[in-house]
Amino acid sequence: MAVRPIVKMGTPSLFEKSAPWPMNKFNTPELHALLADMKDSMVAANGAGLAAPQIGENVRVVIFEVGNNPRYPNREHIPFTVLINPELTPMGSEQVDDWEGCLSVPGMRGLVPRYPTLRYAGFDQFGNRIDRTVGGFHARVVQHEVDHLDGVLYPMRIRDMSKFGFTEVLFPELAGVDDE
Repeated sequence: MAVRPIVKMGTPSLFEKSAPWPMNKFNTPELHALLADMKDSMVAANGAGLAAPQIGENVRVVIFEVGNNPRYPNREHIPFTVLINPELTPMGSEQVDDWEGCLSVPGMRGLVPRYPTLRYAGFDQFGNRIDRTVGGFHARVVQHEVDHLDGVLYPMRIRDMSKFGFTEVLFPELAGVDDE
């Protein structure tokens, strides 16, 4: 439908907890329009995922997909997924550090601890229950996007700020891919 501007870090609404999507509003024109705008915006910015608050809608809706993405080369494929009112359950207490970026924090990357395996549950756009156990980059993307719904941006999770910086400095081979 439309590419919408991505809300940037510092915008107060990004730090707010999002409201649940109403259970009586699945498979509605309103939801389908939001999802179309989210997908168009994510694809235009080469994102691996997008949370509704990143386009100014503070509701518990996220999407994600990784195919051939220049921002995340050599990462495993993640099928396009709509996840509404998500619930995450870590499969263990161990966390693993890996590099993340964010469309709301353009041009930067940070080393972020996340659970390597988790179960996520919620609903698709038609109200069908989703319940999956995933690992690796898929688990990281889901955690990153769901954090947005709780007003958490990835820099808030970084333990060592010396591992946070501009993509062009940390990863010269990726210079230019985070530009918007």
